[in-house]
Amino acid sequence: MRRRRKPKSPSPSERTMTRARWGGAGALAALGICAAGACGPMNTLGRDGVTGSSETSLGWFLVITSCAVVLIITVLVCIAAFKHHQAAPGNAVVAGTPGFEWILWGGMLIPAVVLVVAFFLTIGTLNAVAAPERAPAATIAVVGHQWWWEVRYEGSSPDQSIVTANEIHVPVGEPVRLELSTNDVIHSFWVPELAGKTDLIPGQTNSMWIEARHAGVFGGTCGEFCGAQHAHMQIRVIADPPDRYQAWLAAQREPAAGATDPTTADGLRVFMTSGCANCHSIRGTRAGGGVGPDLTHIASRTTIAAGTLPNTKGNLMAWIVDAQAIKPGSDMPTMAVPSRDLLALAAYLETLK
Repeated sequence: MRRRRKPKSPSPSERTMTRARWGGAGALAALGICAAGACGPMNTLGRDGVTGSSETSLGWFLVITSCAVVLIITVLVCIAAFKHHQAAPGNAVVAGTPGFEWILWGGMLIPAVVLVVAFFLTIGTLNAVAAPERAPAATIAVVGHQWWWEVRYEGSSPDQSIVTANEIHVPVGEPVRLELSTNDVIHSFWVPELAGKTDLIPGQTNSMWIEARHAGVFGGTCGEFCGAQHAHMQIRVIADPPDRYQAWLAAQREPAAGATDPTTADGLRVFMTSGCANCHSIRGTRAGGGVGPDLTHIASRTTIAAGTLPNTKGNLMAWIVDAQAIKPGSDMPTMAVPSRDLLALAAYLETLK
């Protein structure tokens, strides 16, 4: 009688790769949730921003007026259908003919009044959103890439400048100027609660301004189809109270945290030798790549891959191992990183707050 062999226990490296695979599956599930809007709240009818409020008010006026016009026309057509009578051949509608007043008021004067009111409201809205009433508290450069957002806060010197990705921090109650450009194709910056869309055109820089009235997180997206992963090019505007905003700026100006233990030191070694440093920058290290996002403070961000996934250790490992399964067509390649190195690399990246 043959003795049944006892199943072999998986090695630590096999268990790690299994966790990474499950992390990838979880990342794909999270991707589905994010696609439904859970990872990037975006309210197209919200009115928290100063410019967004003006534009939304104009939009509601046009929508309500259009609905009223359609309703009135529908009622008149129904009345005409019920009261229709055959006119004598050769008769023309002239002044004094029954129904002429309807043509005069309903077909000419009322539409003219509506168009004139809409015209002046539009001019007022354009004037309100053209420029803020006071000087902007900050000027932020936003560069569109396929498919992520580069965000730059220019300082008085290079060491005071900040480079981050996919999240914009602004002070509450202060206007902020955005200078928009693109590194490849046409994109469109759209955070509907704060402001309308502004296109990013190759070869030029467009500007706009936003001002959040209340603290919070405002979801946005690319509003112009820009390729296969257009739907996964999300951005967040985080409005902080002024003191918290200044604290965030100070923290972001600091170089990356040093590797203080053997695991994180090994993770830094993996980052520098496995190809990560060719595409990404980390201030305070020799990594100076410019293809992908700056990772100096990646652990302080709420999402990765331009809002595609929540920023968790499992998602980060899944993204490193097989980004193409999560976001096909992105510049992030599939990385053949051994399990031990993957754990060390993720541990190091988690310290970059």
